[in-house]
Amino acid sequence: MRPIVPLTSNWAEPLFVETPGFISVVPTLIVFALAIWTRRPIESLVSGALVGVIILHGKGFISGFADASLRVMTDDNVAWVILVCGFMGSLIGILIRTGATGAFTEILAAKVHSQRSALFATWGLGILMFVDDYLNSLGVGAAMRELTDKYKVSREKLAYVVDSTAAPISVIIPFSTWGAFFAGLLVANGVAEEGQGLDVYISAIPYMLYAWVAVLLVPVVIYGVVPALGPMKTAERRAQETGVTVPPEASHIEQANKAIQPKEGAKPRVMMFVLPMLALVVFTLWFDKDFLKGIYVTLGGTVAVVLAARILDMHDAFDTVIDGFKTMIEPLGVLVAAFILNDINTQLQLSDYVVVTMQPLLTAELLPVMIFSTMGLVSFMTGSNWGVFVIILPIVTTLASNLDADMTLVIGATLSASTFGSHACFYSDATVLTAQATGCTPMQHALTQIPYALIAAVITVIGYLGLAYLG
Repeated sequence: MRPIVPLTSNWAEPLFVETPGFISVVPTLIVFALAIWTRRPIESLVSGALVGVIILHGKGFISGFADASLRVMTDDNVAWVILVCGFMGSLIGILIRTGATGAFTEILAAKVHSQRSALFATWGLGILMFVDDYLNSLGVGAAMRELTDKYKVSREKLAYVVDSTAAPISVIIPFSTWGAFFAGLLVANGVAEEGQGLDVYISAIPYMLYAWVAVLLVPVVIYGVVPALGPMKTAERRAQETGVTVPPEASHIEQANKAIQPKEGAKPRVMMFVLPMLALVVFTLWFDKDFLKGIYVTLGGTVAVVLAARILDMHDAFDTVIDGFKTMIEPLGVLVAAFILNDINTQLQLSDYVVVTMQPLLTAELLPVMIFSTMGLVSFMTGSNWGVFVIILPIVTTLASNLDADMTLVIGATLSASTFGSHACFYSDATVLTAQATGCTPMQHALTQIPYALIAAVITVIGYLGLAYLG
């Protein structure tokens, strides 16, 4: 295809034409360059988005940016994310204020006696929170901060363990929000018959290699078989030698997380933590895996119990709900900026450009590994996992049919690509929320995690090549 080229030397005229080319990649490259330079995600995302709207609209870029912002803020999916994250912050705030989180941590502390066992407890708790990656990132991160601090675990390493049991676990355990969403897409795209979407999804789980490797790599890292690498080594040295588990640049995040304190004189009740977490899982599954409905019922029920038991009065309870929502403002700002960039990348046809560029290299044997590599790159660049799958699935299934490739293997590779993007990108929802819950910045989390994500990605590529040529 003919690449996008400047139509004029006048900067005020739009540069974008209908056929995607390398210019589609420019805004995202700017985001990564600024992020590495400034270590500030929101400013980097907004700058990349502004470059994108200038490419699209020329001198009308202000109107273009306003339109993109409104389009994002009125999108059902974005509204869902804002409400889910905000009210999850409210629920965590209530659990902290009532002393429930501290009581749960004390129970775990009685069974944990080393740094290694604290990290294994985090890993195990993450697996139990399989129903949704947001629940995992926010719930497990909030529950384990103080316990891992006791054993001088850096918040960056805590974030890695939590994030590695967020999207990866929600992908390979099908009774989750991921399973429900992707099973519906398989039916909508004709890959599965009506009512058979979940069955087809389950058949592809063994081939979701990245998710498996990411989850199983965690105990290998905890045991030290794979040592602390690069920035993670620096973070762990800081925590071990100085006892400073919270990175200095994340002090504002830690301050926000500590804005809500247990009420003085409140009797800690561990069941006030366990029952809401169980209720959240049960009600999410009950409402056809709708996490937002699960949070509404769980938060409402928890507040009702807290008021009935006179643990908090009405003013204290609802002030805590509001304060908990407030703690999520910064990560939600990053996510909204990422959604705006993703909207602009969609207009620039970034995904189409990458697919078209790689298409000449495809064969039936290479299709799974190429899907993982290219779609993983797109998901990483856009910070989108579900969105990429929606756009790419029709293209992938057509390619698989034309090349007579194994469809379950192709589905597994596509889900692996989405999982990699969620796990590795510094502005993906899972990365941002995990960083907030564990008390480090998204860039600190992403940079310390990326060596392990790349190790898992290399193993995944080798696995797909082995399945293609030896299976």
